[in-house]
Amino acid sequence: MMESRQASACKLERKTIEKNRRIHMKSLCLQLASLIPTSHSTKEAVSMQEQLMRATIYITQLRQRVEEKKKKKDQALLAMQRMNNNSIMVRPAAASVQIRGEYSSNNLEVVLISGLPNTFKLSEVYRILVEEGVEVTSASFAVFGDRIVHILHVQVTCTRVGFERATVYRRLKELVVW
Repeated sequence: MMESRQASACKLERKTIEKNRRIHMKSLCLQLASLIPTSHSTKEAVSMQEQLMRATIYITQLRQRVEEKKKKKDQALLAMQRMNNNSIMVRPAAASVQIRGEYSSNNLEVVLISGLPNTFKLSEVYRILVEEGVEVTSASFAVFGDRIVHILHVQVTCTRVGFERATVYRRLKELVVW
């Protein structure tokens, strides 16, 4: 009789364990389904198997995107390393100033390229541009190895007679820290 009670208790315990396992698995599946964006799922009721299939497809697509991004990153790093090696072999990065745009246009582009040891103080660049009657409308920069490229989109606000690109160029060129 004792054995039958133990067997019954053991069966009951296994049923409880299995029930808890199913509840836990269902909760995990629901949590997984909630993480899938709406573009990969629908609002209509679908089976657990369908939800798992959609999650699998989504995760596979994410993995492919990560691999593509890694390849692009590796290619960019390799290109930067090659450029870096070439620039080191040639000479230290020299600073340069370019002012682009049509002479009749009030919209210009100021390109500042610098690298160690030659750099620009951007606050001074802005000060000079303002003094020369130019307003910076947007600015961006990029780093390529040991070179830094600043691109400033500017607009001539003061249309006084005598706005000289040469003067702006000379003043900006003087800013290079040697």
